[in-house]
Amino acid sequence: MPATPRLTQVAHLDPVAALERILTHSELQADWFAASFLAQVSLAQVSQIVQSIQARLGAYQHTTPQANGYLITFERGTVEARLTLNNRGQITGLLFQPPLLNGLSLADIQQRFAELPGEVSFLVLADGAPITSYQAEQPLAVGSAFKLIVLQALRQQIESGQQRWHTVVRLQPAWRSLPSGILQTWPTDSPITLQTLATLMISLSDNTATDALIHLVGQAALTTLSPRNQPFLTTRQFFILKDPQNRALLERYRQGNLAIQQQVLDHLAILPLPAADLFEGEPLALDVEWFLSAEELCAAIATVADLPLMQVNPGIADPQDWATVAFKGGSEPGVLNLTTQLQSQDGERCCVAATWNHSAGIDETEMMALYRSAIAALAP
Repeated sequence: MPATPRLTQVAHLDPVAALERILTHSELQADWFAASFLAQVSLAQVSQIVQSIQARLGAYQHTTPQANGYLITFERGTVEARLTLNNRGQITGLLFQPPLLNGLSLADIQQRFAELPGEVSFLVLADGAPITSYQAEQPLAVGSAFKLIVLQALRQQIESGQQRWHTVVRLQPAWRSLPSGILQTWPTDSPITLQTLATLMISLSDNTATDALIHLVGQAALTTLSPRNQPFLTTRQFFILKDPQNRALLERYRQGNLAIQQQVLDHLAILPLPAADLFEGEPLALDVEWFLSAEELCAAIATVADLPLMQVNPGIADPQDWATVAFKGGSEPGVLNLTTQLQSQDGERCCVAATWNHSAGIDETEMMALYRSAIAALAP
């Protein structure tokens, strides 16, 4: 049977055909992608993503254009995708959203979470009451989701008159951290409002903005809200402690009391940040983290969810399904958290929090698929 014209005429390849090609061929070809795309994402990475989706969702069925991209239907679920082509029919941009699994109830999703290796917590609340819960009281490493505590402390100080959203501070060298974020590249003494710092901390998970706010609100405010996380690490301290070159300091920190731990942290101020790519491989020192339970995360996000800055990045949820969506997540190798508060058009508030810790690494696609399916199960 001859190939269809849209697959043989590369220059006229449309986005649906381009998606079908990468989803139905066993081996991807480099000339299907623009050089600019492959400079950022390797062919092997694209192939791994496609295989991961197919392993979960089964055989490819069809692709349908929609308002903001394409809906790809598989045997056991769907995936939303965005794709752009150049005038040669080569892919210049490709994004797969987390899969949506067909026919799973919240009880099914809880069971799937419980079967994951390592340590897992999962909690769904509706107007403060648990709908489903699995080890929701267990503190786990949550990565950047701890920034909800920083925002909570900042809001309390603003409401008490200690701080103001419009206060301008100047970027200090001691606040500089590694990505994610953008402020790490800004000039020293750049003027920034607290509102901007908080917005970048939540929407882009900007680590430099976070460290600025940690210094401004102070340890006392943070440890009052989260006594378990004492001392309350900055992201800069987090990265330097995990650097294998600083193993002796890490061991002293691990074995020391609070006073010794603070001495170690004070010493870190004179040490350089490690290279960012150090944190793209195997999990490192997972005991150096911020530890919160799913219950604590839902309680924290409830205190800040109404702030406009919490609406900038909705995470996995589709804002069109809800009146408001507030989101913060966190990750490092071996750690993934997703925390969302959703408000329906009739005013019901739901919180979905899930955390997975595993020293051998985690399957982000599996976690995202289960989490997105949980949110979909709540959608009006």
